[in-house]
Amino acid sequence: MDHLCVCEEGSNKVWYKKPGCFQGTLDAFLKIIRNEGIKSLWSGLPPTLVMAVPATVIYFTCYDQLTAILRSKLGGNETYIPIVAGIVARFGAVTVISPLELIRTKMQSKKFSYQELHRFVSKKVSEDGWISLWRGWAPTVLRDVPFSAMYWYNYEVLRKWLCEKSDLYEPTFMINFTSGALSGSFAAVATLPFDVVKTQKQTQLWMYESHKMPVPSNMSTWAIMKNIVGENGLSGLFTGLIPRLIKIAPACAIMISTYEFGKAFFQKQNVRSQQ
Repeated sequence: MDHLCVCEEGSNKVWYKKPGCFQGTLDAFLKIIRNEGIKSLWSGLPPTLVMAVPATVIYFTCYDQLTAILRSKLGGNETYIPIVAGIVARFGAVTVISPLELIRTKMQSKKFSYQELHRFVSKKVSEDGWISLWRGWAPTVLRDVPFSAMYWYNYEVLRKWLCEKSDLYEPTFMINFTSGALSGSFAAVATLPFDVVKTQKQTQLWMYESHKMPVPSNMSTWAIMKNIVGENGLSGLFTGLIPRLIKIAPACAIMISTYEFGKAFFQKQNVRSQQ
């Protein structure tokens, strides 16, 4: 699902030569598969997996620990605790994982062997320094931090409400699953404009650099956003809404429900081992 909005403009350099405009999510899938084969939908999978594991560990551990600390100091009924904990946890995770996010976007926008990718990154670091690996950090933060705040707040509210409606003291797997899917969908829609800007900014930067063209000075997040609105209207900021929802809703549902299940399972194991 990550591939449907990566290449806005096709060329002889990108892995997918855009044959006109996409007419929808299904049309995009069919054209990508027809041109490059079904395996191309999983290009960039290794860096995605390498990125996902540390990001999830940092994110969920920080959120749980911060939530516990804030509740012990401020009381358990403070409604803004999930917002604060979500913001801080996501900010830290994004900062640590940002270079891998950039590399993943590069691998999805053009076919690279690992040797070519290593040479490209090494050259980039030698020319522009390590800070160049954090290009795209600002729009990623603008997308992920508000997403995290909205996600955790809505998740905690929905989970509590569903437990009350079901007369349950502890949430079930399905309550966690449903709460994760709904809260993730809402946050995905609200933060989609920043996801569009992030993808376009990173893709444009790589395009200018691969063609050895000077990077324009108007490459800030807000400048790109204004350019998108000027060319395509406000709807341009919501390009790829359907594939993003198809990706985010089940991802959030599966991740949070399995995490809560695993946490409950190991808590019971710890209690048994202490008895």
